[in-house]
Amino acid sequence: MPFFDPGILQSGQYHDWLVQGLVLSLQLTAASFVLALPLGALLALMRSAQAAPLRAAGASVVEAVRNVPLLAHLLFWYFAFPELLPEAAREFLYAHNPEAVCAVIALSLYSGVHMAEDIRSGIRAVPPSQLEAARSLGLGRLATVRLVLLPQALRASVPPLLSQTVNLWKDTSVATVIGAAEMMYQAARVETASFRSAEAFTFATLAYLTVSLLISLAAHLYQRRYPVRPA
Repeated sequence: MPFFDPGILQSGQYHDWLVQGLVLSLQLTAASFVLALPLGALLALMRSAQAAPLRAAGASVVEAVRNVPLLAHLLFWYFAFPELLPEAAREFLYAHNPEAVCAVIALSLYSGVHMAEDIRSGIRAVPPSQLEAARSLGLGRLATVRLVLLPQALRASVPPLLSQTVNLWKDTSVATVIGAAEMMYQAARVETASFRSAEAFTFATLAYLTVSLLISLAAHLYQRRYPVRPA
């Protein structure tokens, strides 16, 4: 038996398992990003608010989430959170891929609080004169935030947000501990069924590397096309 047989990566049942894991990892990344970005923006606005209670609440959420390991988050949301739900909601969760749902919740919260710090840096980079000009034109506080502050802050935050997306993509591998059938889960499944460790984990390694490099390339191209100019 050859040490490395690329044939199992090209077709067959093991190939299908690995591709299914790759697809689920991409889906977990996309779903978590869609939830994490607005959460990060909300927390960043709370931490930048003038009202002390809002700043305290935002800081409390950020510090409470980011100082707990992602593994602990995953285990809490998968094992403890369903027990806190009403019976009907718990049964609904268990009937709809609870591993993937709980993984998305944990990844969204964990990435969202890190994105919040990136967006808060972008908010601080917006010159106060921009906000003063908006208010002088008759825009209210919410309209100023929505039309003036956030668009500029998000644009300045794109490079670090894309870097955080790379971390989110790699963090999906931890979801294997709760049984989410993502890429590492499927690679381990292939290894157990075929004893082809080299092929299974080479596929997973190259997939993580390729997607990470593509996201990093997107960040580099964006930064070249839209450089952040000093205020």
